[in-house]
Amino acid sequence: MLLDLRTIYVVSAMTCLVLGCAHLAAYNTGRFGRWPAWWGASNLLVGMGTVLVSLRGFVPSFFSLDVGNVATIAGYLLMFFAVRIFAGRSVDGRRCGLVLACISLPVLIFTIDPTAVSARIFYVSVVCCLCDLAILRETIGIYRREKSFAAWLFAWLYVPTAVMFFIRSLLAATGVIGGPDVFGSSPVHSWMATTAVVFIALRSMVVVLMAAERSTNELMELAHHDPLTGALNRCGLAQRLPLQTSLPVAVLAIDIDHFKQLNDLHGHVVGDDVLKLFAGVVRNVLRPVDLLSRQGGDEFLAVLKDVSAEGAVATAEIIRSAFSVAVSRVPELAVSPTLSIGVATSAQPTIDFEQLLREADEALYFSKRQGRNRVEAFVAQEHAA
Repeated sequence: MLLDLRTIYVVSAMTCLVLGCAHLAAYNTGRFGRWPAWWGASNLLVGMGTVLVSLRGFVPSFFSLDVGNVATIAGYLLMFFAVRIFAGRSVDGRRCGLVLACISLPVLIFTIDPTAVSARIFYVSVVCCLCDLAILRETIGIYRREKSFAAWLFAWLYVPTAVMFFIRSLLAATGVIGGPDVFGSSPVHSWMATTAVVFIALRSMVVVLMAAERSTNELMELAHHDPLTGALNRCGLAQRLPLQTSLPVAVLAIDIDHFKQLNDLHGHVVGDDVLKLFAGVVRNVLRPVDLLSRQGGDEFLAVLKDVSAEGAVATAEIIRSAFSVAVSRVPELAVSPTLSIGVATSAQPTIDFEQLLREADEALYFSKRQGRNRVEAFVAQEHAA
């Protein structure tokens, strides 16, 4: 036979054991959370189980059949739990043990009759197929939340293996694979095992790529956002500005009135709470396509896309009123901060954002001169007077 199945099993086992040690080493660095420990343990269990199965005929059936298949199933279950932990879901160790015990029990029943090879292959294949489908579903959820290319690739790596385990279960159910000498059975079984080695290695590499992409995205988020309010910072706003558009764009320059006095009377903790309150109010008013940026201190910018001048002023009024209502619910404030907002709008195909910002600032300063707690739209003639 071109591909010796027993040799393929040994190669698969060695691959899993090496990858398991690598992931455990990654866990010990403390940079990746808990999931590498579960993933590493999964690979070690699958590797040990595959080694024991490959020794069938050389060691007692208790080890090659009972321990080998139970270890393989346990490894696949731990792989699923590792992905759940990666996705941020909680995993209860006691429940994991109970699930493992329940799923392993049929394997022990099959081994009462050592000749029931096809039944064991069928059962283990079904369990592994279901685990692959469960991991596929979990990873699709990660992709939808994080828009990660690596997560998309990782998910699709489980489609072929799920199909292979399904086919393997059908072949076992029909008696094509199995029999007294499982290692001398169908060549299809050998090719499937060879392909599985490739996917085992690919998945272990791509899960690390997925973690690296997540870390990069988190660093980008930290670099582009204000840690206190969650609003964009100057760099983050510059990355997301619509410089070319056929739709009108408005800029709202927003200043929290009496903020310094509030800090002096109540301290910076209360001031920080007011800033977070303001950011929450604005996020509830703005649409998903709009942008909010903290320029520094109590100064913010909101960029509204596809909105008329009248619509921008109306949005600014909603923000001002909503903030007043929210502040009125904060107990024991000696100073009630309000908002002064300047609005500037551009309908040009190419946006001169610096000019638009200057116009919004002029409107903001005019609002403050008019007594604060108001919205003013930029009008060139009025502000030039």
